[in-house]
Amino acid sequence: MKKIEINPITRLEGHGKIAIFLDDSGNVDDAFFQTVEFRGYEKFLQGMPIEEVPRTVSTICGVCRGVHFTAAMKAVDQVFGVTPPPAGRKLRELFFNAHYVEDHTVVLYALGFPDFVVGPEASPAERNVVGLINAVGADVGREVLRKRGLAVKIFELLGGKPSHAVSAIPGGWSKNLSEEERKQVEAWSQELVELGELTLKIFDDVVLKNDKYMELVTGDTYKVEVGYMGSVDPQGLGTFYHGTQKVIDSDGKLVGTFEGKEYLDFIAERVKPWTYLKFPYQKKIGPWKGIVEGPGTNIFAVGPLARMNVIEGMSTPIAQKHFEKFHATFGAKPVHHILAYHWARAIEMLSAAEKCLELSRDPEITSNEIWTKPTSCTGEGVGIIEASRGTLIHHYLTDEKGIVTKANLIVSTTHNNGPINLAVKKAARHFIKNGEVSPSILNYVEMSFRPYDLCLACATHTVTGGQSPLEIEIFDKDGKLYKRLKNF
Repeated sequence: MKKIEINPITRLEGHGKIAIFLDDSGNVDDAFFQTVEFRGYEKFLQGMPIEEVPRTVSTICGVCRGVHFTAAMKAVDQVFGVTPPPAGRKLRELFFNAHYVEDHTVVLYALGFPDFVVGPEASPAERNVVGLINAVGADVGREVLRKRGLAVKIFELLGGKPSHAVSAIPGGWSKNLSEEERKQVEAWSQELVELGELTLKIFDDVVLKNDKYMELVTGDTYKVEVGYMGSVDPQGLGTFYHGTQKVIDSDGKLVGTFEGKEYLDFIAERVKPWTYLKFPYQKKIGPWKGIVEGPGTNIFAVGPLARMNVIEGMSTPIAQKHFEKFHATFGAKPVHHILAYHWARAIEMLSAAEKCLELSRDPEITSNEIWTKPTSCTGEGVGIIEASRGTLIHHYLTDEKGIVTKANLIVSTTHNNGPINLAVKKAARHFIKNGEVSPSILNYVEMSFRPYDLCLACATHTVTGGQSPLEIEIFDKDGKLYKRLKNF
């Protein structure tokens, strides 16, 4: 049996590889997505004062910094039994939605769009963000970067730093917004809405009007039939900062809804010795059934496409029109075509920009009442948000003084581990025939994981089974494998 490795895989945050095994005829027998890095955040959070956790977990990732910060803040509120006043919550939401625009912009233009704008079979030297700017024009590229920078300015103004925010306090927010600052944020937010509309126009021109690309988007090669999970507001509309988590199966039937600690009734995690990334599955559908798709599977996906599948609509008007066009294009719901993640991400980017504009125009946003003082410690808190990549769960236990005794983080990429493996295997089986492999074929395989927007630094936290799987390969001076050592 022959093995093909894509190592390292490209255009993602973190380090991973794809292992593809060919049978004697040169066709794909099996394929695996492997996460090869390990980080122990859940362990070294133990012993830390819970109020320091939001600032600490923001350093899990330089890209996802705002989402961990926000989820931890919500958990800290519960630990101290406090609810932020309306203005404090709105400042958090404004901060969070600006981060959404910034994050989705990076992912679309740097990680996803090059495959379409430059072309999936283009040279790797061109199939990147620089090649994309060359293709769309320097003026458009400059404008995208400038407007994306405005989202970072909102993040910095409210969070205190452009990278790892420091403004979280239990029960609210530590910095109010002046009227002058509000007007500036409103102007910036208007430009973010323009960025969202521009992005959807680019997607429409480049992908939706291209018959070859639409065959990829709507065909079976990049189709993975699993369940979905995302957050909804009381009207069933999409919400990023706070909502009820809704779970549907692969046929679109409701599995159930939950909030807070109830996630433990829905989600279990499976460990495999060949990856540092765990495999969550839906307990309500039954015990672990393996990494399989189709009716009855309890593997599920999160993120922009998952949210499009569980919500009844967008909460902002312009994005709602694109939501309707999205589902009219695919017809049946849920949509299992994973390249649609890119389109869903662009719609969410616009919606988050609209939300920034809405919040910046709210008279209450400049109130000085932004903090509820904690007076007790409950000892437990669960913060759940819709991170850019999907549902993010932070769960903390503390002692009576608020010192962390246990932490559990279930990250978006962790939720998506099963679907990612299914997508990689399906793409590999479609494109690799009779042992023929080329750089463009391998890129078509890599295109199967990019829609999920992998963040492996976020996702790999816990030691598996009391032992960290380790594999060492030793090569001789001629580059030939001499020996392989492993502890699993």
